[in-house]
Amino acid sequence: MPRLWTDTIESHRRTVRDAAVEAAAGLVAEHGLRSVTMSEVAEKTGIGRATLYKYFPDVEAILRAWHEREISRHLDELVEARDQRVSAPERLRGTLSSYALIAHRSRRHDDADVAALLHRDEHVRRAERRLRELVAELLAEAAQAGDVRGDVASDELARYCIHALGAARDLPSKASVERLVEVTLAGLRPR
Repeated sequence: MPRLWTDTIESHRRTVRDAAVEAAAGLVAEHGLRSVTMSEVAEKTGIGRATLYKYFPDVEAILRAWHEREISRHLDELVEARDQRVSAPERLRGTLSSYALIAHRSRRHDDADVAALLHRDEHVRRAERRLRELVAELLAEAAQAGDVRGDVASDELARYCIHALGAARDLPSKASVERLVEVTLAGLRPR
């Protein structure tokens, strides 16, 4: 097949897939997981059900694709936050602040059924591992510079930070999220 044809087909497939993912995520946010059907997703995207079934076997598969994409975006956002700063403490603060804000934003999407479905998949475990590694690397770098306590392993501190900042999901405002980040950073300072 000519390259132009292949690129056009792939672009079309990506567009259809993205439209289905966005439609399903919107419908689930609006009506809940149990009430969304493939027919509704097809109707909202403007494609036939038969075409939709070529891409996804069911609504759950569409939501898994949406969740994978969201997690990937979040990790990219954290890497970007890390890379925008120069010093070790700035890199750590920027990344932890971004993580807390992501957790705070994600509370809008909390639905017990959706969480139960999506958080048991391997892509979540891989992302959690990558997040821990990213934070642990920053903590080790900051500890080496003397800005973070060195008496606790960076992996342990990373787990502490991630769990502590996960509480941002339940906070009422960005100001309260910023205070949580400050409290978490205070717990990392050397004695």
